[in-house]
Parts: sequence; structure tokens; C-alpha cells
Amino acid sequence: MYADENVIKIKHQVLHEVARLAFEGNLDSQRDQIAFHLIPGPTPQFRCCIYKEREIIRQRVRLAEGKAPGVEDDGNIIQVISSACEDCPISSYTVTENCQNCLGKACINACKFGAIEAGRNRSHIDPHKCKECGKCAAACPYNAIAHLKRPCKFACPVNAITYNEYGISVIDDSKCIRCGKCIHSCPFGAIGSKTFIVDVINALKSDKKVYAMAAPATEGQFGPNITMNSWKKAMQELGFNGFIEVGLGGDMTAAYEAEEWAEAYEKGEKKVTSCCPGFVNMVRMHFPELADKVSTTVSPMCAVSRMIKAKDPDAITVFIGPCIAKKSEVVDQKIEGNADYVLTYSEIRAIMSAKNIELQPDDTSYQESSIFGKRFGNSGGVTAAVLQSMKESNAGIEPTVCRANGAAECRKFLMLMKAGKLPEDFIEGMACEGGCVGGPSSFNDMISTKKFRDELLDKADGREIHENLKGYHMEAFSMHRE
Repeated sequence: MYADENVIKIKHQVLHEVARLAFEGNLDSQRDQIAFHLIPGPTPQFRCCIYKEREIIRQRVRLAEGKAPGVEDDGNIIQVISSACEDCPISSYTVTENCQNCLGKACINACKFGAIEAGRNRSHIDPHKCKECGKCAAACPYNAIAHLKRPCKFACPVNAITYNEYGISVIDDSKCIRCGKCIHSCPFGAIGSKTFIVDVINALKSDKKVYAMAAPATEGQFGPNITMNSWKKAMQELGFNGFIEVGLGGDMTAAYEAEEWAEAYEKGEKKVTSCCPGFVNMVRMHFPELADKVSTTVSPMCAVSRMIKAKDPDAITVFIGPCIAKKSEVVDQKIEGNADYVLTYSEIRAIMSAKNIELQPDDTSYQESSIFGKRFGNSGGVTAAVLQSMKESNAGIEPTVCRANGAAECRKFLMLMKAGKLPEDFIEGMACEGGCVGGPSSFNDMISTKKFRDELLDKADGREIHENLKGYHMEAFSMHRE
């Protein structure tokens, strides 16, 4: 259960309304009524007044339409909802009731910016003058000055969030790796991501063929009885022309990345994986000197999309999963043949609920990938699959791989590689702890998901990676970015 459970309910209501109106073809004419429908008044539900609540809803509607919540758009898929962010404490440092209003005034003497002044009962910090240096807190003998850690800022693994002069959070586009960790960390629901809901619905209503592709992390998210077959049938009912589990793309990526690693190993070169877009963004933005170390093998999402488009160049491909950064892979990386749109689980469920479609328990008869491709969604899964592919092809090498689990470890091991001190040959980078199954838009908690996931994956057949790929025309499309 997320700390922002009430926020999630509001978000889902907005997504549902946008999806419903988009299907009806009434979004343009009834867009402005969504805020009044969800916040009828006269009593506010969660903020100071219904007017602020409605403004937040309006900004959420814009995000649901794939737009920035305000007038300015820096292109980032992750955006701050300013009207919601205003409720967060503005000052990082605040004087608590522990203040004894002492004569020494060590806090005032320690401040070099004149941000603290004596009050009637306690000292007061002027947030407009405070530079957040922390010297006042260190000087106070009563520990009466607390450092309020804004959840979004301290959740960000790359220090991409600061505040403006009004106390509104600002995301530095040049630092943000689009991992989405800040989204669920905010108890005010002030950070969200743009969605492709309207684009996907318009595609489903068009005469083009639209294909759904579910991430390997999907199995286990919705319980032990919701299988890939459950998803296949639900997506067909929704209007998709086809459905493919992206574990198949995992097999494809593993096979080609194994070849790339083997070649690099023979040359004594080190490489890092390219499957996780959050990790790739971290390399390119924070370690640009290592950009050439990123594998040229495309992600499983891109692999399946290219396979579909090799058969039908006009096809529209939609990836479904728990990842926010996958939206960035589509919007920012602009890899030819990649998925056209990305939906999180909450977003596809909003589209389904608008058509009264639910996932139904089903058997495990639909199997498109090996167990190694399915486990791409787990930390260490990419490594296991690549090493398995090397084993199947008799590569004759035993490379060592550093499995970086979470953004903090990714950063740590990239620093070692940059300094030339990484002992391993390769790095598997997963920006989310636990891998994709722990993504910011995962449906269930990690413990429950693992239990259900293990039950489902135990039912997978014993096909190997190369054996599985023999059934597909791999020569029809490229598996590399270049």
C-alpha cells in the first residue's frame, strides 16, 4: 500500500473520466466539467476549498491528456502540479516548540543571511531569506530547529529536485532520469507523469491495427490467477488487434546482448545494459563519458515493437508495464521502430474501466517466452538471461557481471567504472529496487508480487532462449540502435 493511497484514488478517477470521454468523443466539449463532476462541493474533500481542489483536478486532466499541467512545458514526462505543491511546507528548516527563546540566540548568531529573528515565544526563520545551510540547526543547544525533508527531493536519486522562490518544487530536466521515484513519494500528489491515454484510445478507434505488449514484470502483479492469457483476452475485448508478452523481447535482447558482450569481452572492454531507460538516462546525463559503454542492443519493448512493425509498418504498438521511464524511452530516446505509446497499469486499467472490462482469471496456456525472458523484470534477470544465452551458444567465456539493484547502486558502480576501478566486466543496471517489478507504477507491493509471481513462473515451460527464437524471423528487423 502506498503512502499516497488517497492521492491515487483521485488520480484514477481523473484517468477514468478522461478515458470515458475520449471513447465517447466528448472530451473536448466536456473537459471542463470533469472538475465539477469530481468536486461537486460545496464542502471540500481534501484541501482548503473546492476551488483549489478543482484547479488540481484540471491540472491532472491536462497530464492525463499528455500535456504539461501549466502553461510551460519543458518536455519532461514527469511534471509538478503546482497547485498541489503549494500545500507542502515551504521552508526546509523550521523552529519547533523545543525552542526555549534563550538569551544566547546561537541560531541567530550562526545565520550569515539574516534569515532568523527573535520572536515573542520562539525564534522565527524567514523562508525567503533562508539558504538552507543548516548552521542554525547545528548551533541550537536545544536541537529546536528541525530539518524538514521534502519527500520528493529526498526520494530523487540524482538530486534533480529543488524549490523556486515560492516554495514550489522544480525538476531539473538536465538531471532528471525519469525514474518516477518522486511521484509516489509526494503525500500531496503534486508530481505526476503525462499519459498517452487519449492517443491510445484514438488509435483503438481508428482503422489502424493496434498491438498491446505487456512487460515481463506483469506476471504476479495482479494475483496468482491473472495470467498473460488473462491480459491477452482483455486486450482483445478492449479492441487491440493483437497481444504479445514482452518476455519474448527479453529472449531477443538476451541473445543479441550476449553476442555484444562476448565481442567486448574479447577486446577487454566493459559494457552496461540498455534495458532500463532510467539507468540509461543516468549514464547519459550524469556519466556522459561512459555513454559509449551502453549496449547497442535494443530493449525488449523495442524488440517486440520492431518485430510487429516488420510485418505491418503501419501498426501502432503500445507497451504496458510498471515503468515511468519507459515513457522517456519513447519520447526522449526516439529509437526507430520503438513502441509508439507506453501505459502504466493504472492507465490501462482506466481505459479498461471506461469500457467495463476487467481482467479475468485464466490458465497459463499462452506462453511466448522462455523463463529467462520472463525474469527480465527482476533485478539480476538480464544477467541470468545473457549468461544463459552464452551457455547455449557455447561462447566459452565466463564474464563477471555487477548487478546494480536500484538507482543508488547504479550510481555507485558507474562511479567505479568511471574511475577505472570496477572489478566486473559488465554492469546490469536497474534504476528501481528489485527491478521492473518494483517500478513506481507497480500494482502490488513487492512481497505479494513475489509470491504470486513465483507461482506463475513455476508453471512456465522449459524452452530455452535460442530454441524459442527459432520460431521468429529475427532477420526481418535489426536488434541494435545503430
